[in-house]
Amino acid sequence: MKTLRKLLSRLLFTLSLASSALALAEDTPLLLHAARVFDGTTLKTNTSVLISGDKITQIDKRDAFKDSTAKVIDLGDATLLPALIELHAHLAYQHIPADTVLRHGIGTLRDVGGVLHPPYGGNGSLRVLTSGLIMTAPNGYPIPNMGEDKLAIPVTTESQARQIVRELINAGAVIIKIALEVGNEVGAPWSSAHHHGHSSHVEHGKPPHAMPLLSEAIVKAIVDEAHKNGRKVTAHLAETKGVTLAINAGVDEWAHIPCDAIPEKLLKKAVAQNVKIITTFDTLSKCSGVAHNAHTWAALGGEFLYGAEIAHPDIPWGIDAQELNLMMHLAKLSPLDVLHTATAKAGAYLNIPLLGTLQNGAPADLIAVRGDVTHNFKPLEYPDLVISGGRIVVNRFEK
Repeated sequence: MKTLRKLLSRLLFTLSLASSALALAEDTPLLLHAARVFDGTTLKTNTSVLISGDKITQIDKRDAFKDSTAKVIDLGDATLLPALIELHAHLAYQHIPADTVLRHGIGTLRDVGGVLHPPYGGNGSLRVLTSGLIMTAPNGYPIPNMGEDKLAIPVTTESQARQIVRELINAGAVIIKIALEVGNEVGAPWSSAHHHGHSSHVEHGKPPHAMPLLSEAIVKAIVDEAHKNGRKVTAHLAETKGVTLAINAGVDEWAHIPCDAIPEKLLKKAVAQNVKIITTFDTLSKCSGVAHNAHTWAALGGEFLYGAEIAHPDIPWGIDAQELNLMMHLAKLSPLDVLHTATAKAGAYLNIPLLGTLQNGAPADLIAVRGDVTHNFKPLEYPDLVISGGRIVVNRFEK
C-alpha cells in the first residue's frame, strides 16, 4: 500500500512539473515571421508579429526583432492574418464540434438560434457568442419545419416580447433573433427537403401555406427593448413581406441575403436605415433573387457582413472559400475588402475591442496559409497555422 502511495505521489509530482512546464511554454513570447501579413485592413510584406500571452504585443519589420528572445516560427512564403469571424451558424443545434470549426480557420462564431449561454472561449478554443431562441409568431417559422423545442419561442403580445428580450439578454444573448418568414421562396433551403438536415413539411407537389408573421407592433417592441438594453436585432427573412416588416420596425440586421428579388425602393430604405446583411450567398445559391439583391445592395452602398451558415448542408465546418468568392463576384468586393469584412469589420460590429485585427493589444487569434491568400481563398479552409488566444492549435509549418 505504501509503495502504491509513493507511486501515486511521484506521478502527481511529475504531472505537476509537466503542467508547470506547459504553463511556462505558453507564457513564452512567440514571434511569427511571414512574407505577407494582413492586419485586418491592409496587406503588409516581410512583417513579423510578436505574441505575448493571449495578446499581440508588437508588429514591425523583421529586422526590428533581431535581438528578440521569443520562440520563432518562420512561415516563409505565407500569409498571416486574423482568424475569421462567422456571424451566422447553428453550432449547438446541429451538434457541430467547435474544435473542428476552429481548426478550419474560424476564431469567433455567432450561434444564432438555439442554446443560449454567455460568451465563452477564445483561449485555445473557439470563441462562441449566442442569440438564444428565435422569437417568432405562434406556429411561425421555424416551428412548422423544425419544431419549437430548444430552437424557437412563440410570442403573442408586446409585453411578453419585451420580457423575453430581457430574459435572453440577462442570460447572455449578444443579439436578438426573430423570424419574419412566410415560406414558399423558390430555391430557399428551408422550403426544400434539405433545410438544416430536416425533412420538409411540404407535401410533394403542393405549395406550403404561408407561415404566420409577428405583428409590426410586436416587432417594434422587440427592437425597442433590445436597443434599450444595448443589443441589435437580426431577422431571418427572405421575401418582400418580411423585408417590409423589418424595415418598418427598425430591425438592424438581416440574417440572410433575401431569397426572392426585393424591389430596389425597399433596399434603398434599408440602406438608409444602416441595415447590415449577413451574406450567406453560398447557402442561398439556388435562390432566384440573390444576385439581384446583392448587386443592387452593393450599388446602393449597403454593407455586408460575412456569414456562411455553418451547419447547413454542403457548407464547410470552418471557413467557406466559396462564400468568400461569391462576396467578390456578387457584392463586388476586392479580395482585401472580403477579408476585411470577415475580420476587422466583423470584430468592430461585435464590439469586441480589436478582435479581427493584428495590432498591439488585439486578441492573438491568427491563422496562416502558404502562398498569397489574396490570389486564392481555398487554402483558408485548411489553414497551416491556427492560434487562439495565443495558444497554438494547428501548426504544419514545424514538423
